[in-house]
Amino acid sequence: MTHEFRAPADLTVLPADAIRIPGKSLRRYVYVILSVLTAISGVYIMFDILRANDLTTLEAVILVLFGISFTWLALAFWSGLFGFILQMLRIDPLTLKSTKGMLEDTSPISCRTAVVMPVYNEDTHRVIAGFEATLRSLEKTVEIAHFDFFLLSDTTNLTIAQAERDAWQLLQERLGDLGKQAFYRRREKNIARKVGNLAEFCQRWGANYENMIVLDADSIMAGDCLLKMVRAMQANPRTGLIQTIPIPVRQTTFFGRFVQFAAVLYSPMLATGLAFWQTDAANYWGHNAIIRMRAFIDHCGLPTLPGKAPFGGDILSHDFVEAAMLRRAGWDVFLLADLEGSYEEVPCNIIDYAKRDRRWVQGNIQHLGIVDTKDLHPINRMHFLLGAIAYITSLIWLLMLVLSTADAVVRAINSNVYFTEVYQLYPNWPIAKTELIVALILLTTTLLMGPKLLGVIVALTHRRKQFGGARAIVKGTIIETIFAVLIAPIMMVYHAYFVISVLLGFKVNWDSQDREGRLLPWGECFARTSKMTTAALAWGFMTYTYAPIFFWWLLPVLTGLVLAAPLVRYSSSLDWGRGTRNHKIFLSPDETSEDPVLSHLNELLAVEHPPLAAPAPIPALPADNWTDMPHRAMDDYVPVKR
Repeated sequence: MTHEFRAPADLTVLPADAIRIPGKSLRRYVYVILSVLTAISGVYIMFDILRANDLTTLEAVILVLFGISFTWLALAFWSGLFGFILQMLRIDPLTLKSTKGMLEDTSPISCRTAVVMPVYNEDTHRVIAGFEATLRSLEKTVEIAHFDFFLLSDTTNLTIAQAERDAWQLLQERLGDLGKQAFYRRREKNIARKVGNLAEFCQRWGANYENMIVLDADSIMAGDCLLKMVRAMQANPRTGLIQTIPIPVRQTTFFGRFVQFAAVLYSPMLATGLAFWQTDAANYWGHNAIIRMRAFIDHCGLPTLPGKAPFGGDILSHDFVEAAMLRRAGWDVFLLADLEGSYEEVPCNIIDYAKRDRRWVQGNIQHLGIVDTKDLHPINRMHFLLGAIAYITSLIWLLMLVLSTADAVVRAINSNVYFTEVYQLYPNWPIAKTELIVALILLTTTLLMGPKLLGVIVALTHRRKQFGGARAIVKGTIIETIFAVLIAPIMMVYHAYFVISVLLGFKVNWDSQDREGRLLPWGECFARTSKMTTAALAWGFMTYTYAPIFFWWLLPVLTGLVLAAPLVRYSSSLDWGRGTRNHKIFLSPDETSEDPVLSHLNELLAVEHPPLAAPAPIPALPADNWTDMPHRAMDDYVPVKR
């Protein structure tokens, strides 16, 4: 079965319920102008403070680093502020219409959609349970006839591969006739990782479907959410991709519940701000999104980049690039920030969380090598830059702290030297611009903590019951903020190390993630943190000895680094996680009123299925209907020479 697809340029009449975005250019100009003015203000205040006592070369370097990091803070702040205003007023970030008067689309579904879950050496029991829970949730909507489900395995571990086959046969028995719409395929060779897995699926079976919903191994999606995504694609024929906001769920450790609470508290507001200025050039995060199959096949075949790592080789963070290629070809890419029922799971301890970030660091830094690709939309160039800077800023902050320490020590040693020249008539008295220093501290704190406060205000105003009441929100926010301050230096050091290792050309293994809760042993905690703790103790001793005033400014950073091992250890505790839930700390909406799809997932995970006596043959996949998915020309991906 094949279908006809039209390029977006051929569509002159849009459906009545299509997304229409007023003032696209104006929004972006306002966002950029406000961010730049804020950044200039902060940098000028810093410059005024430093030049009072003669700007040294060291301080000039500090000023440049400060300018980069402060600009990043300004961009994040204004995006969050836009989201806050829109959420408080209940205004849709794309159409700028009131969400109260927006009618839910109930139009009949007239297209076929493939729901695909690529997996690689994952926990089989969890994968099958999530796959079945999503499928069953869609079954309850009575629209499942328009969907097929595919488990696309790239598993290389033979033991896990056999477990997948056995679990699949048991699933087929449970599904009965519904199993005719669920298929399993395992590739023998893991060529091109997830990109190759999806590419082969699109080549073989893509022509059978108008849309493809991509899930991760830990994704859970409610049936109503899947239907809304499909109807949104039907109503917007120029749309190539729609991204949802995956909310972390099912966390059991203290750290996991901390991440889960922060995500569900702040992400909707921040995503609303992103959607406001990104408009039809949003980003793709690789999962929990729907993609128009024809557009993806025509424009998202990715090549191997020339040169060595980190900028050459396979495109690792392919999702950013695929969104950029769709937008370059004229397809709209939307972020639907208010779409509920999209869930994921995250690593439950700091070490596993950092390991995941290590993979993303290399993939995002690689984007700096293709940011100048021909004909990219300016917003996609921003995605590439901001994605890389998100991790590079950790290295910048660390360098700023080290250089500022050196500057403070040098000035402290020379604090009594007022005549620096041989024939100097008047002394150089040190000047302290206290008012400007206080102003800069307040401005920086506002940019850092402002979005958190705004997210809490939105939750207290519109989502109080979802979090267990106002008291639970306030308690959770206070503890979340304290813990975030403590672990921020640890993550800063990890990210800085990752950036340096990537720039030096060290490769990263893209292995499966460990998402289940586990208490980390002391040995692993000390092994992963001993170097940063030792460096922090030496750093603090030197600073306290020579520049005691500056030491107190550094104390929040040093505290987190010195306590790194116990912070990593106890935040991975399941007992601490249960304790927070019992005391109504870090409560999230899926705990106060659990989505049926999550309840079903938990029920499935609680059941241990007996092994098969004799595994039956794997059901046949639909007949191949080959579709050309060309790799794009190499010149399309290398920087344009100007």
